[in-house]
Amino acid sequence: MPTLAQLRILVAVVDRGTFTDAAAALHVSQSAVSHAVAALEREAGGRLVERESPARPTALGARVLPHARAALASTDAFVAETAAGRVAGTVRLGAVPTVCQGLLPQLLHHWAQQLPDVQVRVFEGDDEELPQWLANGVVDAAVLVDPDPLPTGALVVARDDFRALLRRDHPLAGEPLVDLADLQDDGILSSPSGCEPQIARIHAAAGLPWAPAQHVRELGTVIRMVAEGIGVSLMPSLGQAMLPAEVVMRPLVPQAVRTLVLTGPTQRPWHPLVHAIVDAAPAHPHDARADLPAPVPLVDALAG
Repeated sequence: MPTLAQLRILVAVVDRGTFTDAAAALHVSQSAVSHAVAALEREAGGRLVERESPARPTALGARVLPHARAALASTDAFVAETAAGRVAGTVRLGAVPTVCQGLLPQLLHHWAQQLPDVQVRVFEGDDEELPQWLANGVVDAAVLVDPDPLPTGALVVARDDFRALLRRDHPLAGEPLVDLADLQDDGILSSPSGCEPQIARIHAAAGLPWAPAQHVRELGTVIRMVAEGIGVSLMPSLGQAMLPAEVVMRPLVPQAVRTLVLTGPTQRPWHPLVHAIVDAAPAHPHDARADLPAPVPLVDALAG
């Protein structure tokens, strides 16, 4: 049977990218890392890691890695649960880029004051990755966008609206409100890390076709392309912190709001430190809609 130490080494090799970096992170020798991976591979009956730079899981490794992560997450939660009530340790938190930029700095500062012995490590991902990371144990908690249903024990930490993202010299950049229909000829730029599923639903609610002119991986690329005048985009207002001087946000018609929810996994008990950060988090520390008329939540717009 594999040991927890072996599983931890396997995960570290994949996450760190090299046997050397995994050894340094775990404070063991590189030889110990190599022996542990080799022993796991004998137990599994095949190679788990490709010895490349960076190291990456084989097909067999990719199948067993989620189980290794889940086993380690449950073990870490057990240890924390039995730590005689001491609220201390590390909790891994996943969030989308706009939340990482516009909301997490405030939350991290708050947690540092309320839970000084708890370290929150941030993992940035997109909407599709975060639920998988929670299920597989890559992260212990996540700030999810519009989860349905609301997970038991979860906390709504913010709501913000979607806005038009325009180059500062765009003809609509000076308007108090921008109609989504007026942006269709400019070419909508889209990214999976830029709330793409929600933006597609906004188009559907408005009765407009969803046909992005450009589709790129990184939200930062979308912002740079808008700055260069290649197209326009939509972005939650929390993303204001990410914008260069050449790019502005303008309130959008129809208005649509996303809800940001702090939660642990639904498939297994929460790590005790997830309970701690949820209990310590202020509800609605940020609401970027104060300067707008009452918006229509996205789910209500779709239902209507």
